[in-house]
Order: sequence, then C-alpha cells, then structure tokens
Amino acid sequence: MADRIADVWGERTPFAAGERWPQRVDQFLTVPAERVERWVPSACVLCSNGCGMDVAVADGRIVGVRGRAADRVNHGRLGPKGLFGWQANNSRERLTQPLVRVGAELRPTDWETAMEVIVARSKEVLAEHGPLATAFYTSGQLFAEEYYAQTLIARGGIGTPHLDGNTRLCTATAEWALVESFGSDGNPGSYTDIDLCDTLFLVGHNAAETQTVLWSRMLDRLRGPDRPRVVVIDPRQTPTAREADVHLAIRPGTNVAVLNAILGELITHDWIDRAFVDAHTTGFPELAQVVADYPPQRAAEVCAVPAEAIREAARIIGTGSRLVSTVLQGVYQSHQATAAAVQVNNVNLLRGMIGRPGCTVFQMNGQPTAENTRETGANGALPGFRNWQNDVHVRELADAWNIDASRIPHWAPPTHAMEIFRHCEDGSIRFLWVTGTNPAVSLPELHRIRAIYGQDRLFLVVSDAFPTETTALADVVLPAAMWGEKTGCYTNADRTVHLSEQAVDPPGQARSDFEILLEYARRMEFTDNDGQPLVNWTCPEEAWRDFTELTRGRPCDQSALTYDKLRDSSGVQWPCTEQAPGGTERLYTNHDFFTAPDICEDYGHDLVTGAQNEADEYRAHDPDGRAVIKAAHYLPPHEPVDDEYPLRLTTGRKVYHWHTRTKTARAPQLQAAAPDAWAELHPDDAAQLGIADGDLVRVRSRRGAIEVPAVLRGHRPGVVFVPFHYGYFDQADPDRHNRAANELTRTEWDPVSKQPIYKVTAVRVQKIADAAVGGRPVVITEPGLSATRDDGTAGGTARGTAGGTARGTAGGTARGAS
Repeated sequence: MADRIADVWGERTPFAAGERWPQRVDQFLTVPAERVERWVPSACVLCSNGCGMDVAVADGRIVGVRGRAADRVNHGRLGPKGLFGWQANNSRERLTQPLVRVGAELRPTDWETAMEVIVARSKEVLAEHGPLATAFYTSGQLFAEEYYAQTLIARGGIGTPHLDGNTRLCTATAEWALVESFGSDGNPGSYTDIDLCDTLFLVGHNAAETQTVLWSRMLDRLRGPDRPRVVVIDPRQTPTAREADVHLAIRPGTNVAVLNAILGELITHDWIDRAFVDAHTTGFPELAQVVADYPPQRAAEVCAVPAEAIREAARIIGTGSRLVSTVLQGVYQSHQATAAAVQVNNVNLLRGMIGRPGCTVFQMNGQPTAENTRETGANGALPGFRNWQNDVHVRELADAWNIDASRIPHWAPPTHAMEIFRHCEDGSIRFLWVTGTNPAVSLPELHRIRAIYGQDRLFLVVSDAFPTETTALADVVLPAAMWGEKTGCYTNADRTVHLSEQAVDPPGQARSDFEILLEYARRMEFTDNDGQPLVNWTCPEEAWRDFTELTRGRPCDQSALTYDKLRDSSGVQWPCTEQAPGGTERLYTNHDFFTAPDICEDYGHDLVTGAQNEADEYRAHDPDGRAVIKAAHYLPPHEPVDDEYPLRLTTGRKVYHWHTRTKTARAPQLQAAAPDAWAELHPDDAAQLGIADGDLVRVRSRRGAIEVPAVLRGHRPGVVFVPFHYGYFDQADPDRHNRAANELTRTEWDPVSKQPIYKVTAVRVQKIADAAVGGRPVVITEPGLSATRDDGTAGGTARGTAGGTARGTAGGTARGAS
C-alpha cells in the first residue's frame, strides 16, 4: 500500500463529467489477510463523509479495515483517519470499568454502584430544583438510536430543554443556514453532483484536510478531461486553495463582505436566473438593495484582497452551467456565521442552481453523525425537524410518546450548549451528563470551562472510551463502547444513511451509550400516560423503528428505511418512503421548498441580530413553498486588533487528527504525523518579531496564553493559525495549561446558530526560546506540497499577492491591489 500519510488522497483515478467515479479499494490490516476471520459492514466515523467500509476481525479483535467498493459515498476509498484511526479501539488506555469520585480521587467501582450514585443524584436534583437543573451535552459520534434515547429521556422523561451536542461547535450553522433559506435542515444535493458540475465554489471549506475522500472525488474531476473551475474563499493557502482558479485569501471575519460583493456582481452582470428567482424565491429586492453597497472595490478594502480577483471569482461563478457550492468551518466558526452561510445559499438561488443534477449547495457537516443529532432532536430542535413554536408539531411528538404535550419543553427554543454552560456557571444547572466528547479542550475560553466543571455544586457525569481532560473533572465516569463495538445507524452530509454492525465486544465492562441510557431510564422510572415505561426498547433496532416512524411525513422521512434495507444496500439517502423506497438523490427537484408555515422547521431569524420571527408574522408573510432569500450587511468582528494584540488567531483542523485526539492520538501513524501543536505565522510577521522557524513562541490573547513552536509558512500577514486538537492528557504535566488553542478563544457565539466563534481572536506573539535551545521539535507532515499539477505549478498554488489571486483562465488572469 502507498504511504497514505505522505499521500493523503491516494492514487488519482480521473474521470469526466457524467462518468461514474472509478472504484479504488483502500485497505489496511495489521495481520496477514488470511488471518481475517470475517468482514463486518460499517462506515467510517472520523469525518462527515460517511465512507462505507468493512471491519476485519480476528481472534475477537478489530485487525483492519477496507473501503467498500460498491458504496455510493466513497467507491472503496478511505482517508488516513479511516484507514488508521480504528487502532484506538485496541488501545491499552481504554476505560474498562466505571469510576466514582471519592474526595479528590476517581476510584474504580462496579456498574451497580456507579448507576446508583448517578440516579440518586439525578432524583435529588429533580426533587430539589426541578427539571431545569438537569442538562445533557452529547457528541457528534454516537449513533442515531443513542441520540434518540437521549432526546426521549431529556424532553419526554425529565422535561428539560437543556440538551445539545458538540455539533453546536462545528455545524450548528449548517443546520440554521438550511432552515433559514429552505425551511428545513437537510442538504439538498448529492455527492454525485460533484461528478456533474462545471464549477466548484468552496467557502471556508478545506475539503482536502477535513473530508479527504470527498476531496479525492473533486481531485479526480480536476484531473479529468473537463476540469471544473474552482473558486476558494479561505484566509489560508490550504491544499484546497492551491487548486483554485481564484483563491480569495480574505481577512478572517469578512466573509459577508466578500460574498455580498460576489452577489452584487452576479446581479450587475445579469448572471442570474430571473425566472427562477421570481417564481421560486422571496426576498430578492431586499438582497439587491443590500449588496449594491458592496462593489468589489469596497469589499477589497474590507477583506484585503484584490478587487479584480473578486470580479474574476464572480465571473467564474456567474458563467458556469452547473454550480456546486460548499461551506464549512471557515464560515461556521467565524464572525457572522449564519449570515455568511445564507449568502452562499443565495448564490445558488440567484443562479437557479438547486434541485438539478450538478447544481447544489452543501452546508457541510464536520462530525460523522452530526446530522443525526439534528434529526433526532438532540441538537437544538425537536425530532423529525419539528418546529417548537408549532403546537401541532409538539402534539404529534407527545402523541407518539404517549405523554401530555405540556411535558415537552416548548415555551422557548431548546437550550444551546453555550447557554447550558452559562447556566452551569450560575448554579441553575446542578446535574450535567457529558457523552462522548471532551469540552475541557474543545470549548472556548478553557480556564472558564475548567472553573465551571470544577464547581462542587455541579454533579458531572462523563461517558467516554478514554480518560480525557473532561473525565478528570467528573464525579462519575462511565466506560463507553466505541464504533465497531455496537450497532446503530448514522447519516452523512448528503443524507446517506449507513448501518454499522457490531464487530467485536467492548473491552472489560464498557457498555454502549444506548445500553447505559436505557439502564438510566429504567432506574429513573420514567413512564408514559398509561404508566408504561417511557423508554421501552430492548435493542437499537427497536429504537430505530420508533424514530423512523416519527419522521413519517416530515422532510427527513425515513419511514421505509429498515435495518434489513440498510443491510442490503451500500447507503440510502433520505427521504426513504413507500413512494421512494430506494431513497431520494436530490431534494427540491420540483422547486417546492419546506417553507410553508405548517411544514417549516422554524420561523426563522433576523440574520444580524438573531431576533426570532414570531409565528403570526411568519404566517402573514407565508413564503408559500418558495425559498427565502435573506440579506445581511457586513459588521466588523467584535474583538478588534490593536497595538497590544495586533494579529488575528484562527484555529482549525489538520488532516491527521480528529477533534481533541482522543482516538487519533492512539493511532501510531496519525500521531507520528502530527504529534504536537504549533503556531503558523507569515514570514513577514515572524521577521518583525525576530522569530525563526522552530522557535518557541508564546501566543497570548486577552484570556490566556499557549507556548508552541513557530512554523513560518503562513499565507496572509497578520494571521496566526493554531490547530485546536491538542490538549493535555499526553503531556508530562497535564495540569500545565499551555498548549490548547482554546486557552485563547473567547466566549462569543453567532446570534442565529449559537455556534461559538473561534476564528477572529486578537492575539500577540512573542519569542521565548530559540529552536536550538528551548524550542520543541516540529514534526509537521503537510499533504500535497510535493504534488505537481498538469500546468506545472508546484502543488497547483495560485501564486501572487497575499490577499488573493486568480490563475489564468479563459477570461484572462485577474491581478491587482486591494
């Protein structure tokens, strides 16, 4: 097998528009192939692509994986995390028995004792403080059945609105951008649209590192005979940006300004489908009025990119015939997140490019099962994409659960994660259960989070597979089974559902989160109106049947999607109904959107202030099944740079690690490729500060500081990049908090999606030691830098001014100063 650490995307298999993406089966085994006893069907859970795979089992252990050639998502390919990350399952560092805090120490115990402690404290909190004193914070890596169990327990059993997931940190904006424009969550297109498009528009989406197999699909089109044109908006010159015809390397936090300029150019040059806009959208006149204030020259000054590059980007987008737009963390975790993401929707709507082959927008997910948190109601909505303001929707849910509607909290929106932690801080939440995530590294302003979790009045339960920075703060720790050790379903970013079968038993006493939640519900004695157990399942398949029935008639209808159907397929896209038993490749093919008042998932918000639209107002202005075009003016980030903090910090992922490295640090190949954090600086900034490559530097914000080696390869002056993966569990002194990027970030969130803002922090950088004497060794494998494109440019880099460049195209090369 090729070195898939150095060659992240593997061998190219070019293809032309309309051809089937060729198969290429990737495989990694730690034993000879003849030792494999059986292959168990599953799908990867280390990004949101949802690649089908088979799990190799020998002697009761996972010994490898291979991509599934027939799978509709990946056609056999796996990325580095998919190939190597499963090795964490076999780590000697797994949690294998429950732990209960006694004084300052977590001590091993049995399940009976651990559950008695949890249930006793849970009942005490309910009796003394009521349901609003209990909260749940879940993951983006569980299965749908587990999220649905959490939802039923929290909403129907306890009656608390305080249930959210760590998907709030990465893709809550994806959900709300889709709801604001189309009335409902759920990406409208299919990955097969990449096989058909002639234009790719990637906004804050470094697909090359965040979704490596999806990028392989894009690369194979780019190496084919009819290469799509590519526009990338990203402050950094990522491997994705190096493939662009136009790379707009904007200042962090200025997405709305540059997108308004592009929309203005589309309107000015009449690169819009006016018949589609008039017939199938509402709000165009307001948008046209707003974007008229953002000519390319003004946006160039705000964003620090050449005006001519903006014009060239708009020309490429405006003259293509089949446009696929994608959005991810560079928008979602930045300033004016939902407003910016909605403007990308507006680009496709103005061009009439939605609901047709090769024409779609992807508000991408970051985590593998993020979509399931939203479908099941575990992340800021009600199950089945129901509207908390719609009494009919609430009654449907109550009838399905056989409880009174008044038991389901719906007097206000479900509480988002950042507000949950604020309630923990002020003492109104006394019981918090964290499942499968590590907020003591992933949340902003970590000194605050440690203080919150360390309060004596907050009882903290953590379910996880490994000791983490968060389990270290817990009162009870429950050992959880991982992927491969349990059965369940999950949905990827293009609505493809896979079933992952249990391949091996979990180690020691570890249990699946599904089993743990059912045991908790039984001991809490939650009942329905007939006095029967509220949670009455015995296995995940029963929970799946209940959940899919609850989706019947809703935009995410999966009522015909059974375990047997999933076993006989290689991924099925919802809606999957009696009328569409094979699934549905694209939504909105008839250009009828889910915006009608009786259908929509939410009545929407003001994109700038976040003000919630009232039901009566929405009904009075019924969009009548039309998509809603929403405009927003650009506002500067709330934390300015100044003489004391003159640089902008942006955080993000690297290709070899996942989240806070809980799993990927236990995969030798992935950990060796990127073992430590670093700070990426522009060489000009470094020269002014007297910093050389590898020097140890202190990056300080108004909230904290970290000490990491400097790497001088930044593309935009004034920007510092630090990967967010690195915490403290593998440091010699885990109590020395000097490495996690979120020591620096601030407590602020988008007004609509409530997603934290990680990418516009003001910082300063100071050298504290030479590389030769005090610096730490820097081991960074940068994918794609050695590649040579057909045009001869190293790595396909669009070279030129720091602010943004446009490679030569049929329309000519765009250059210029901002």
